[in-house]
Parts: sequence; C-alpha cells; structure tokens
Amino acid sequence: MAAISGNCSLRSDTMALSASSSSFSGKFHPKNSRFFAASVSPPPTFPVLRKAISCQASSATSAQSSVNGKAKAELKDFLHISDFGKGAILKILDQAAEVKALLASGDRTFLPFKGKTMSMIFAKPSMRTRVSFETGFSLLGGHAIYLGPDDIQMGKREETRDVARVLCRYNDIIMARVFAHQDILDLAKYATVPVINGLTDYNHPCQIMADALTIIEHIGHLEGTKVVYVGDGNNIVHSWLLLASVIPFHFVCACPKGFEPDRETVEKAQHAGISKIEITNDPKEAVQGANVVYSDVWASMGQKEEAAYRRQVFQGFQVDEALMKLAGPKAYFMHCLPAERGVEVTDGVIEAPNSIVFPQAENRMHAQNAIMLHVLGL
Repeated sequence: MAAISGNCSLRSDTMALSASSSSFSGKFHPKNSRFFAASVSPPPTFPVLRKAISCQASSATSAQSSVNGKAKAELKDFLHISDFGKGAILKILDQAAEVKALLASGDRTFLPFKGKTMSMIFAKPSMRTRVSFETGFSLLGGHAIYLGPDDIQMGKREETRDVARVLCRYNDIIMARVFAHQDILDLAKYATVPVINGLTDYNHPCQIMADALTIIEHIGHLEGTKVVYVGDGNNIVHSWLLLASVIPFHFVCACPKGFEPDRETVEKAQHAGISKIEITNDPKEAVQGANVVYSDVWASMGQKEEAAYRRQVFQGFQVDEALMKLAGPKAYFMHCLPAERGVEVTDGVIEAPNSIVFPQAENRMHAQNAIMLHVLGL
C-alpha cells in the first residue's frame, strides 16, 4: 500500500483497488468460488477496506478517530499478513525466535506486557488459540481476559462497534476469534487499541506466522521452499496465499474441484509477482518435490453438516504414507490441528518422525507473542 501522509488515526472505507494492494476486505463466497489455472489479465479490481494508519503530518484533525475522537497513532492491527511488508514479517519472525529462546532458557525477567491487559473474544472456541494467547501474554507480564461465546454474543446481544469502543477503554489490546470476517474488520475500525485476528472464516494469519516460524526452524529458511497444501481451499489457504504475496516461496493448493480457495485471493497473490502460485486438483502431482506437505480438516467449524458429503468428495486427498512417499524422504508434514486422524491424514503420517505438527502448535504462542510486541510497538 502506498504511503499516506497525515497524522491520522485508524480509518476505514471501501474503495476499488487492484489486486496488487496489500489490504483485502475478505469478502468472498467459498461455495461459489472457482479457480482455473490461467491468471486473468488485466489485474482485477475488488472492494477492499482501506486503512490509513499512523501517518505523520500536516492536518491536526486527521489525528482524530472518526469514531470516538481518540488518536490511534503508531498502532497497527494484525488482520491480514499482506497488510505488512516483507521486512516487518521477517522482523516479527526473528523476534518470535528470540523470545522463544529466552523463555526456553528459563529467564522470566522479560516482562514487556507488565501492567497491560488483553480482551480475548471467542465466538469460535479453540484450545490452541486460547491457551497460546493467554499463556504467552501472561509469561510476558500481562493479564488476558477470556470472553466466550455467551459472554458477549457480539453482533447479537451487542453491536460489534459498541463492543470495540467499550473494550478499548479497558484494555491495551484485543484479540478476536470469530466467524464472519467483517466482524474483525469492524472491531479494528472502531477500536483505538490494536486488534489481532485470531481466526475468521476468511483467514488465519497467526497460524501461518507460526507455520512460517516452524519451517524456518526445521528447514533453515522459508524463501524458496515448496509448501503443498492438500485439502479444502479454506481460511488456512487464504493466509498462505497472502503470505506468498509478501515472501517468495512456491505454494501449491491441491483440492477437489469446487473447493478451490477464493478466486480473488488467488489472483491477488499471483499478481503480486512474488511467489509461484499453483492451484490443482491432483494431489499426487502436487506433492512431488515438496519441502512441506500441509493438511487441515475437510469440514471446518460451521461445516459439520457437510462432513459426510465432503468425505465422499475428498476421497483421494487424504495425506497417507503413499502420498508422503511421493513427496520424498525429506518432506515434513504439517497440520494446524485439531486433526481427524483417519480422515484427512492417517495416524501413521501424523506420528511419523518427519511430522512437525506439535512444534508447529507450540509456535502459535511464540509467533503470537512477537505479533503482540509488534503491534504494541514494544
């Protein structure tokens, strides 16, 4: 996104923007999405949420929030990986590794979040997201407050904009794990403290930052690797695509016909011209030469009524020992968990020596600690 002058607070509006932009609204219809291998030309335009964040300069009024009159200078939300440049993403990953090493050493003197509080909004429950955020924030000196599905009922009992404007008066940071992507956009629009996307139906940026950290730890680098995702073209895939629009690597999504990722997001990643992006319906061809084979459940939360149907459609997309053999002896297996063993992945694969799903799960905490340090400017 081009630099914007002005000492401005966080502001949002909708505009038509080419796919090369770093911000994306996430408005999509997965059941209607179709992708064909050829890229479109010219680059498409689609609605995005434009965000002017902490700019320096002439207009004094631009420093005031259009919502509540409070400045949001120098604060950044973490909503999509592609909202950040390569330098910022690598800086966050480096800091994640540093803080991880510090915690592993037993040193508990690094307390940057001391005196700070965080609200954690969970419209969708999750073991890893809750425990990793709450533990990480606590280990670095802060206090996290869990707000479950019945505590707020955001958008039902109380409007999202009202929730945002109340919580930011109590807390230094807000993390939310929600269904509709628009909810996270609205929280960020109306809050005057940083908002972190703990997951939406559109994307899952914290997970992919943890995945990137894990790949760097085991392979030595992310750039130039081949990551092959096998399964549904879901929110995990969208975040991999957004990372591929910032960091150069080879990303392949192998999925059944009709279950491709959001077409606009694929086009955005392709037109960034950073990485090699492939969408295919042939998992056996896709995994050849892979550094990482990645899987996720075939029916995510909110899709369980489709589970039986999806099991039929996704036959041939299970990551089993035969598929990993095609990938080669040096290929790692990754899964964002929870896994349905015997469905999208066999027990033998998830328990194999080259499975790194549990280091991957641990790195959720370390990546998120670094994200929180970054958005708080610490």
